[in-house]
This record gives sequence, C-alpha cells and structure tokens, in this order.
Amino acid sequence: MAVEKAIASSSLVEVIDRILDKGVVVDAWVRVSLVGIELLAIEARVVIASVETYLKYAEAIGLTATAAA
Repeated sequence: MAVEKAIASSSLVEVIDRILDKGVVVDAWVRVSLVGIELLAIEARVVIASVETYLKYAEAIGLTATAAA
C-alpha cells in the first residue's frame, strides 16, 4: 500500500469523500448489571460508508446472505 502525503488544507468534500470511500465502523456494547442481574444491554454498530463500499465489505464477511433471507 502506497503512503499518501497529507495535504494541510483538505476541504470538507475531500474528507467526506475519503470517509465514504474507506468507511468507518463504530461498534459499541454496553451492559449494566446489579448484583448479578442484567438490567440493561445495548449493542450498537454504526457504519458510515458509501453503499458500494458497505456492500463490498458486507459480502466479504457474509452479511449479505442474511439480509437477502
């Protein structure tokens, strides 16, 4: 993979284009328990990517088969 030189004055459009091209995933899991009893469980996955990028990686990890069913 080639190393790209960062330009100091990137425009917002260039940053958004880069994020959509590469994709960003935020995966969070929270569990609140009191005396061994689970009170709250939250599991969240936020994906920011273009549709093309998302489908390419979803197919690679097998998510598209479950969505089609």
